[in-house]
Amino acid sequence: MKDIFNLDYYDYPFDERLIAQEPLKERDLAKLLVIHKSDFKIEHTIFREIVNYLNEGDCLVLNDSKVIKARLIGNLDGQEVEIFFTRAISNDEFEGIGKPLKKFKKGKVIKVGEYEILIKEVLRGKRIYYAKNFMEIFNKYGQVPLPHYIKREPTKEDEIYYQTVYAKKEGSVAAPTAGLHFTQELLEKIKNKGVKVCYITLHVGIGTFKPILEKDIRKHQMDYEYYEIPDETVEIIKNSKRIIAVGTTTTRTLEFWNFDENPRKGWTNLFIYPGYKFKVINGLITNFHLPKSTPLLLVSAFVGDFEKLKHAYIIAQKMNYRFYSYGDAMLII
Repeated sequence: MKDIFNLDYYDYPFDERLIAQEPLKERDLAKLLVIHKSDFKIEHTIFREIVNYLNEGDCLVLNDSKVIKARLIGNLDGQEVEIFFTRAISNDEFEGIGKPLKKFKKGKVIKVGEYEILIKEVLRGKRIYYAKNFMEIFNKYGQVPLPHYIKREPTKEDEIYYQTVYAKKEGSVAAPTAGLHFTQELLEKIKNKGVKVCYITLHVGIGTFKPILEKDIRKHQMDYEYYEIPDETVEIIKNSKRIIAVGTTTTRTLEFWNFDENPRKGWTNLFIYPGYKFKVINGLITNFHLPKSTPLLLVSAFVGDFEKLKHAYIIAQKMNYRFYSYGDAMLII
């Protein structure tokens, strides 16, 4: 008998050669696998044809968080070190991870170009840093924080393609990747069909890469992430026929908010896994996710049966879909 709360259940055979190492230059030419929840019919098309699956009166909700160049290389006592931004505290203070961590002691100063960053506080596994208007330093000297499974150094092109075309509010350390496939032209085409397009913000934290270590998935704790839902978005959602979330970040934000059950801005660590009853969204656009990962569990919960989702993943591999952040897309309706 299957145990839907056992982490090992959420595994699938995977060919690592399908991990996308480069972005598609024409974003909306990514492949699109469509799953119809009613009968689990599967269709194959390209992303720009997604407009054919959207109807007048639908609402498409996107995450407008902007990825910052979160990885900094600096000099500490004559040694090259790395700072990885995790969250802002103020305009002049931020939290981050340091490598090698043992070098990062309170009161030490890290030099990055013409700037200096003070290690203000020492926390378990993280540090608090001070530098006036620190975002200037990241914007000038930082590197795009590509996921660990992209086996190359980031380039200038990643500053364009590891960012949605509608990214607006700085704060994420990983892209809300389901949105990478949209172009401005495609969004206009969708709007012209009578679909309302609106935005939320959820700043994706480093916890998005945190593996589930508990055998019983119900014991896993998500990290807190900051979110905002504008009044305009609330009104559009409340007056729409069908809510289609672009990505797991948007989904978690909307489901936590749950039609004003919770505030329209704040912090959430909602963990969605099989057995969860969706209250807000009716459709989901997402990428293909790692085995045993929190995004995979969310998508499995929305599909309603991991065996069916696993079947779709196996089909996608046979048809050479590209997987993970720079990979192809899936629409579940």
